[in-house]
Amino acid sequence: MGHLFMDCPPAMHCPFCSANDTKVIDSRLVAEGDQVRRRRECVACGERFTTFETAELVMPRLIKSDGSRQPFDEDKLRAGMQRALEKRPVSIERLEEAIAHIKHRLRATGEREIKSRVLGELVMTELQKLDEVAYIRFASVYRRFQDLNEFREEIERLAREPSKE
Repeated sequence: MGHLFMDCPPAMHCPFCSANDTKVIDSRLVAEGDQVRRRRECVACGERFTTFETAELVMPRLIKSDGSRQPFDEDKLRAGMQRALEKRPVSIERLEEAIAHIKHRLRATGEREIKSRVLGELVMTELQKLDEVAYIRFASVYRRFQDLNEFREEIERLAREPSKE
């Protein structure tokens, strides 16, 4: 497994004398491993200070089909998935796992902006794993089936796929 942090963190300006050469004396994981506490010492003036380092996990902005941009909204994602899952035998825990997986996949793109279509496809993939009826509900709205034949074709395609269980 690779290192979580660089062996030699970049220098940081001293808050006392503004020198840009400080050394790390001690590093420790804090906050359940989500943060690193570093004790530093300024090479120029000898003062010591503490820094805290966390990963910046930024969700990409969504580019809608009309070209407008909007921030990712986890509540909107959850509401849309809950609508599709209404009265279906899927636990809240499984829904939350699916949402966490979608968010992880969005962050993993490393992009600052992604087309909303990418998010829609991720939702479809997760719903298909959770419940086929919810998947069809979502797909019927998301893909805007034009007629009964398109709807039937999607159901037949689902029936041909091997079972996920």
